[in-house]
Amino acid sequence: MGKESAILIGLSSYKQKEGIVKEYMDELEFLALTSGAVSKKRFIQKLYPSHPATFVGKGKILEIKDYVKTHNIDMAIFDDDLTPSQIRNIEKILECKILDRSNLILDIFATRARTAHAKTQVELAQYQYLLPRLTRMWTHLERQKGGIGMRGPGETQIETDRRIINQKISKLKEKLLKIDKQKAAQRNNRGALVRVALVGYTNTGKSSLMTLLSKSEVFAEDKLFATLDTTVRKVVIKDIPFLLSDTVGFIRKLPHQLVESFKSTLDEIREADVLVHVIDISSSTFEDQITIVDETLLEISKTQKPMILVFNKIDKLEKDKINELNKTWMAKLNNKSLFISVLKKTNISALKKELYKTVSKIHKKRFPFNSNIYN
Repeated sequence: MGKESAILIGLSSYKQKEGIVKEYMDELEFLALTSGAVSKKRFIQKLYPSHPATFVGKGKILEIKDYVKTHNIDMAIFDDDLTPSQIRNIEKILECKILDRSNLILDIFATRARTAHAKTQVELAQYQYLLPRLTRMWTHLERQKGGIGMRGPGETQIETDRRIINQKISKLKEKLLKIDKQKAAQRNNRGALVRVALVGYTNTGKSSLMTLLSKSEVFAEDKLFATLDTTVRKVVIKDIPFLLSDTVGFIRKLPHQLVESFKSTLDEIREADVLVHVIDISSSTFEDQITIVDETLLEISKTQKPMILVFNKIDKLEKDKINELNKTWMAKLNNKSLFISVLKKTNISALKKELYKTVSKIHKKRFPFNSNIYN
């Protein structure tokens, strides 16, 4: 089966800079590519808020319709969530598959889930997304079987019955509750070792850094959400052992169903003693990404934790630019800031030194009589 063709549709406010809008649409295109679609064209309209009936204005939706018909486009992907009525109206006009941002991200999670835990989490999030959209899905699922945005639950008419969907949601929640208890028991069995969690926006290099620090292979790929399941490795720097965990990446407008479904995965962040926030310094919107991660972390864990900011991918920047960054607000934050390249292994020794200093303080408080208790 060949890749499906897609057009990307987004809105910008009059205050937004063109560069920011381009970065947002680049991200949407990367999401589409990760899901297996080929983006053919972008449509961006300056409009805020969105049109209540068709998301974009009447003139723009007719322009999009002409393009879809002329180029035989399979789907239209919107950079925001659509209401059920917007989906119905747009489908009638464009006569192609309609996906909003949440649907696309859920679809990627469905393809990325490998373990029973991750699959259950994604399935729950999919049903929670599907429930308020049953009216629309009911009449279209038979002719839209398979393909991007349609993977996972809800592919037959009976699956869209509200009572059955609610029953499935209840069963999945019960199943997740049992898995969560098992995961909690596993974390308790790890003892009192200091826990360090890698956090950050998706595709910033967390898994690659995990591999480098733990000296063991961790799945990493240049696609969004390569990591769904938390990976934990024991790391020893000098005489201090600690547990290092890699967590699912965050993203702009992360569907709330996923945040709730991945509660136990995100418990690694809640229970961590230290957070290492990995940032892609080569991204033009890295400051926005920092804000998004900080806001998500605040939603997950209400308590402040020691944090090390790690600006990765400096190999993509000119030396003069790196020197400028070292003098900016980033270097003056309360959090320790380090500039590294996992690919080129630049400044990794400085990161290990900072990790050792941060972890050893907690370790010595926890084990005042024997700092080498686990060696």
